Amino acid sequence: MRILLVSDVHLDSPFAWAGLDVARHRRQALRDTLARCIQLGIDQRVDVICCGGDLFEHERVSPDTGQFLRVQFELAHPIPIFIAPGNHDWFGPESLYRRIRWSSNVHVFEDHRLLPVTIADGLTLWGGAHRAPAGTPDFLEDFRVDRSGVHLALFHGSELGSAYTEESGKQPHAPFRAEEIEASGLHFAMLGHYHAPRDEARFTYPGNPEPLTFGESGPRGVVIAFVGEDGRIRTERHSVAVTTVCDFAIDVSGCSNKQEVRGRVTEALRGRNGYARVTLTGEVAPDVDLRAADFEDLAPTLDSPPVVRLNSVSVAYDLLGIAKEPTVRGQFVRDVQLSALPPEERQRIIFAGLRALDGRSDLEVL
Repeated sequence: MRILLVSDVHLDSPFAWAGLDVARHRRQALRDTLARCIQLGIDQRVDVICCGGDLFEHERVSPDTGQFLRVQFELAHPIPIFIAPGNHDWFGPESLYRRIRWSSNVHVFEDHRLLPVTIADGLTLWGGAHRAPAGTPDFLEDFRVDRSGVHLALFHGSELGSAYTEESGKQPHAPFRAEEIEASGLHFAMLGHYHAPRDEARFTYPGNPEPLTFGESGPRGVVIAFVGEDGRIRTERHSVAVTTVCDFAIDVSGCSNKQEVRGRVTEALRGRNGYARVTLTGEVAPDVDLRAADFEDLAPTLDSPPVVRLNSVSVAYDLLGIAKEPTVRGQFVRDVQLSALPPEERQRIIFAGLRALDGRSDLEVL
């Protein structure tokens, strides 16, 4: 038995980090990626396709998203498709899942409890749904399988062990512990919610298949699970993303003018495709004037201008020399240095004050 698992596509995501046109292109990329997921399942001749939730974003769903999903899932017929709604695509009275006339191969789990579906002789899939955007309890609490055979689970939830520590910024939804899987009689759990890919002996998170933001790493995509008659599971990952998103930290220490900074950014982005975020770090000369707009023309091979962050760049002020000046800024530096504030706070105030005295507004203060 071969099962393809996809989760956390987040169709209609707002992409708040991008401008309107870029965000529109990113949302189209999510659709293209989901289409590739379905086609991969067809090409690989999988027996079942499963979705671990957050297929779309309920509050932002566009008018034709439902029809897009209906058509894509119908293309996979007769491959059964099972969907376990998550906290973003939760199953409620106004849910998109209720409004679409799905093809006969689509099954949406609707109950907050894990309920069984027989997908082959001796093989049961247990699935459940989030019925609200928050507050869903542990699907595995007090749950026990009630029949023989091999048992798999499909749900959207937060494993509170190793996966949780790796993505601690995520709010826990339907939290559970890995040991509950085996204790409940389940052989394996196919999960959604965490965007960081994770494979463990008893569960897997495929991660979001198409990049949603910067800083994502790991072999995210879809998982094909090979289920043996004895309940042993082997997983295989496949990349399906249509774009790349790269993160760069570029040290600009020692640059005495804007052109030198531009040169370092140009070299780092040379030949790059997709989308890029650049974080500039280090100290530059006091006269260097940097703004994000200065870098929009540097990477013509990217799909959009790089996102440039300047908040880790500081100005290399000669504080010892300035403190000796018989000037307003010299007196300011002396007064702050003699204050009882912690050293880091003193430095922050000094830099902010000097930048204000210089009329600077291009770099944020650390």
